[in-house]
Amino acid sequence: MTFVSGPVTVEVPASSANLGPGFDALGLALDLYDTVTAETIDSGLEIRVTGEGSNGVPLDETHLVVQAMHATFDLIGGRPDGLRLTCTNVIPHGRGLGSSSAAIVGGIVLARALVEGGGLLLDDASAFQLAVDIEGHPDNVAAALFGGLTIAWTDGAAAEVERLQTEVDVTVFVPPAAVSTEKARGLLPELVPHRDAAANAGRAALLIAALTVAPNRLISATEDWLHQSYRAEAMPDSYKLLRQLRVEGIPAIISGAGPTVLAFARGVADHAPEGWAVHELTVDQPGARVI
Repeated sequence: MTFVSGPVTVEVPASSANLGPGFDALGLALDLYDTVTAETIDSGLEIRVTGEGSNGVPLDETHLVVQAMHATFDLIGGRPDGLRLTCTNVIPHGRGLGSSSAAIVGGIVLARALVEGGGLLLDDASAFQLAVDIEGHPDNVAAALFGGLTIAWTDGAAAEVERLQTEVDVTVFVPPAAVSTEKARGLLPELVPHRDAAANAGRAALLIAALTVAPNRLISATEDWLHQSYRAEAMPDSYKLLRQLRVEGIPAIISGAGPTVLAFARGVADHAPEGWAVHELTVDQPGARVI
């Protein structure tokens, strides 16, 4: 296996999963990007991280981008003797905007690009399967890799995705404190009433229409019965903001496992609680890419 000379840089978007009723299935890529650059060196591992999470991420082989790169190299045929990695992080960590998925997808795409003919050795479908195997679920990694609006699922162990075109304005309200995905998932019940499941299925179907051809349906389409209310105790301020926005007719959801609140609207930044960051975004169309 031959590695390219010089550094390679990959840009990978943030993502929002669930989008309300599309629990563990829907993802939306957003134009907020982490950038990862790597090159092969004679030996060792050198890591430099700036931006979001720079004070908390490991600077060794347990770094998530490195783990994803090593898994990719192993799948393609062999690791280089050494790596130099630079991560410039913009996506907030622990806020429900797909930072871990961006790291995984960024690492996979970066490693593939460092190998001569890597795109032939590992196509997008195989890269997606690897990302799902590492992350454990397909929704965020699908959006990060392919861009746009994605519907992702697994048939047994096989990961599948359908990408749809959508153009919608988004405002995200990012609170100062993180909530772990594990904690948020731990609040979900094992069983839900049949009527709630049926209502949620209908709204998830409506949401696809609302995001592609019928944006006037977004306020109804983003209503959820499966996860948001159950997680409210872990993120009370987020849930309060969510309800306030929806009462005003603004389609809003908890992004992923939270605590970020996402509104399908512009011009609503004045609703942000004190100390929260606000980003007005659009949908990223290409997904992760070499730049």
